[in-house]
Amino acid sequence: MLELEIVGESALEEAELRRLCTIAAAAAGVADGHLAIEFVGAARIGELNARYRGRPRPTDVLSFPVDGTEPLDDARELGDIIICPEHTVDVREAVIHGMLHLLGMDHEVDDGEMLALQRDLLAAEPG
Repeated sequence: MLELEIVGESALEEAELRRLCTIAAAAAGVADGHLAIEFVGAARIGELNARYRGRPRPTDVLSFPVDGTEPLDDARELGDIIICPEHTVDVREAVIHGMLHLLGMDHEVDDGEMLALQRDLLAAEPG
């Protein structure tokens, strides 16, 4: 079971956030773990984007994985997803995108596999 901590104000209910995280995790073969989703303003995500990615501007979503992507016998700390709603067109998409990054996927190097999976997951789910 995924444990989810939510910080800040979300346009989505906790149950929907949990459901989105669960379907993304299941697509990567992960059933257990702990993660946090934090909703922040443009200034905060801009600071984080500058510090960790060298891009001094706001973005929609950042992910900070903790324990890696190898399966473990026990639940693991997956990491944190930071979402800036004012720079996000679709919060559902940002949650799934962030989760896939926490699970080790990277659209910048995978020939489109992560973004294709993201589209499939969003298309299969109610909006």
